[in-house]
Amino acid sequence: MRRLDVVVVGGAGHVGLPLSIAFAERGLTVSVYDVSEPAVAIISSGQLPFDEPGALDVLKEVLRSGRLEVTTDPTVLSRASTVVVVIGTPIDKHLNPEALDVPRQVAELAPHLRDGQLLVLRSTLYPGVTGMVEGRLKALGLSLDVAFCPERIAEGKAMTELYSLPQIVAARTEPVRRRAAELFRRLTDKIVELEPEEAELAKLFTNTWRYIKFATANQLFMIANDYGLDYDRIRTALALDYPRAQDLPGAGLAAGPCLLKDTMQLAAFNNNQFTLGHSAMLINEGLPLYTVARLEQRFDLSTMTVGILGMAFKAGSDDIRSSLSYRLKRILQFKAKKVLCTDPHVTIDPDLVPLEQVVAEADLLVIGAPHPQYRDLEVRVPIVDITNLRGQGSRV
Repeated sequence: MRRLDVVVVGGAGHVGLPLSIAFAERGLTVSVYDVSEPAVAIISSGQLPFDEPGALDVLKEVLRSGRLEVTTDPTVLSRASTVVVVIGTPIDKHLNPEALDVPRQVAELAPHLRDGQLLVLRSTLYPGVTGMVEGRLKALGLSLDVAFCPERIAEGKAMTELYSLPQIVAARTEPVRRRAAELFRRLTDKIVELEPEEAELAKLFTNTWRYIKFATANQLFMIANDYGLDYDRIRTALALDYPRAQDLPGAGLAAGPCLLKDTMQLAAFNNNQFTLGHSAMLINEGLPLYTVARLEQRFDLSTMTVGILGMAFKAGSDDIRSSLSYRLKRILQFKAKKVLCTDPHVTIDPDLVPLEQVVAEADLLVIGAPHPQYRDLEVRVPIVDITNLRGQGSRV
């Protein structure tokens, strides 16, 4: 069996697959290792298991060249100089981090690891987990170089941002940092070195800051809306040629698999003394309830069919993980006569119906994910557009 430069564990996911493709495009021999047989089969056939602009053509090329292989066989790990671990780091139903998941899963991979390999942890980590992995490997009698190099890409921009964003590289010693930096210089010249615990917090700070910004926008939207004023009109006016307001976002359902999760991880790390983070959660997670409460003031929802346009967690995506459109759906199912949902990108939800049916049958429409397809949609009923996608104001 040939030697490999890199194996990406969890390589069939939204983070692992673009990274695998990018490394292979830059000349490395790479294997995607994943336990999902359906995803591995899709990738092996030259297709993507999810939308990621710019990735499909590159995938086909690196498969054809032989620089990328895909497998469900964990023995592939022993063939690589570098093992990159991309494992989900969830919070439980009580919003507590599952901090032991990554060390446990790395330990399960141990029979296929060998001394001298570089082990790169790529997932968002609860502070201290890098150290736990180092300790777990040492206890198992393995001598690997361990680095934490967190991903910071946005879905839909991976094949651009992997090459353009600075890469944080953290390790316990300078030789290991240098070794990890050499790997990621295949993608970018911009390397930022930190200690592991600094890098763990840096990644949590990144997502938490974004979540808090969205909460600020949503709170300001609610204030303006409660006084019958258009938040987006105000935001546009105050930001015009005013650099200190350029980063004020528009309002909308702030969700996805990372922002809330990582804000709650940071709160847990600080002994739940994180008033700002918890307030952001209450605002963002509460926006669907606020929206329905406002609609009840204007309409008798119990007599109406309500259509939700867009079920992904953000515009242009097919990813429904932690999407607040589904929370909005659940609330409306309790309040409205009937709820219909549609999305041009999502294919895994059997309850979705065609856009034409939603438009024809709904008495009221609500934009969940602001996909561009809805910008010029002709409708005969009221449409709630918090994001101001349609340029008619952000009110409810």
